[in-house]
Amino acid sequence: MQLRRLVPSDAPAYRALMLEAYTLAPEAYTSSVAEREGQPLSWWAARMADTPQAHERVVGAFVDGQLVGAAGLAFEQRERTRHKSTLFGMYVRPPARRAGVARELVREVLRQALQAPPVVLVQLTVTASNQAAVRLYAGCGFVVFGTEPLAVKLGELYVTKTHMWCPLSPPPVEESA
Repeated sequence: MQLRRLVPSDAPAYRALMLEAYTLAPEAYTSSVAEREGQPLSWWAARMADTPQAHERVVGAFVDGQLVGAAGLAFEQRERTRHKSTLFGMYVRPPARRAGVARELVREVLRQALQAPPVVLVQLTVTASNQAAVRLYAGCGFVVFGTEPLAVKLGELYVTKTHMWCPLSPPPVEESA
């Protein structure tokens, strides 16, 4: 397996991977196939801008030259929240699962966050009923900090999301008000 930051020329493969994700695991994502399949290829490529000041980065996992998984990292842009980033769009194709691909993607996203000061934490949301994903993230250092009922509406059903965060280094102690 090879891990690397995706670049704009990877947009067609990344788009296909994520449309598959939205189709096979609709409860895992806030975006739908209908929302994303209409986006032009330039929208997907923009998520992989390969400049140091890019607002998002996407890491891909390749097996035999084929993209089998991806996870993104979005950086907060507002002055008071630039210390935070968000892991998004984690997906591994079914044939590549149970081989450590997801764990390595999460670890690489955390490494990417470490290389982007002033980021001191990565947060994410995960479908609460997806215990395998919750265990994966917990095993990589993420801690639950809340649950959001009715977070996503999927047809007539609502999906609960668990919020997790991972400190990249010990944060300074909060001052009391």
